[in-house]
Amino acid sequence: MARAKALGRNASSSTASDMTAKIRVCVRKRPLNSKEINKGEKDMATVLGCQLAVDEPKVRVDMTKYIERHNFIFDDVFDSDATNEDVYRRTAYPLVQYLFEGGKATCFAYGQTGSGKTFTMLDDKQGLYVLAARDIFIMLRKPEHSHLSAYIGFYEIYQGHLYDLLNNRKRLNPREDGKSNVVISGLKEYEIVNVQGLMQVFEYGNNVRSTGSTNANADSSRSHAIMQIVLKNRANKSVEGKLSFIDLAGSERGADRGETDVKTRMEGAEINKSLLALKECIRALDQDKKHTPFRQSKLTQVLKDSFVGNSRTCMVATISPNNSNSEHTLNTLRYADR
Repeated sequence: MARAKALGRNASSSTASDMTAKIRVCVRKRPLNSKEINKGEKDMATVLGCQLAVDEPKVRVDMTKYIERHNFIFDDVFDSDATNEDVYRRTAYPLVQYLFEGGKATCFAYGQTGSGKTFTMLDDKQGLYVLAARDIFIMLRKPEHSHLSAYIGFYEIYQGHLYDLLNNRKRLNPREDGKSNVVISGLKEYEIVNVQGLMQVFEYGNNVRSTGSTNANADSSRSHAIMQIVLKNRANKSVEGKLSFIDLAGSERGADRGETDVKTRMEGAEINKSLLALKECIRALDQDKKHTPFRQSKLTQVLKDSFVGNSRTCMVATISPNNSNSEHTLNTLRYADR
């Protein structure tokens, strides 16, 4: 899905890509944590510019062990020492600029549970949404933007249904208007005037998001969370730009999540269905296909206006570098590879 190719096909693509491209895919590698270091796990992911190599431990038929190296190139690759500010500058910041040009932009994080998705996207102090809000309010203070105000909406997609996280998890219904724009009927939006206000509203909504204990994580996200910042004209409340931040549910397989009961199996099936639909939509757009299957899931249906017309999308794939997670890491990278 990314502007990514195997190294052998395009080894010269290690330079940074066009920051204004309609679709960009970046990869962020987290550092080994103390638990992994204490277990003697090795860092199997090597970053060189926009190139990424992952060493996968394998066993031959005769039981001898060997390493298979997999090489990728993406629009940007962030090593384990990159800060959220580093990631922001090359992922969400160009989208903030585009927002003030009247565009519709989306930034989403994809990866297995524990790979750094939520820390990257929704950390309450330095998540991409906080850093974006900082710059949005700086821009709004400029005279040329004095006619605009910012609103926040925050909802989740759980089990194929939409729930308003800022209005007691009220059930929402996405509909298409006469111009084929997707409108989420009944979504509560709050005007915000500074970063602190945004963080307070986000914290309130995040506390009611659907989570559950799985084998992969004691507090695993079981839903896709979508926070959108909308610029509206003060005079007539018309939308003049929209930026959405999406924290996708963990991408690991059901067996790895410990889905042993009916509820968690159903959650996992719906998560996987929507992630597959998202990949198919981005692939169709990237290949300029005539038909884009937006209606295959609620996730792709509500994101329709983020992919068509005056829109840009940036995906941040997060990976764990330790050897025991190499299979998950490769699955994430293959999902992101277009």
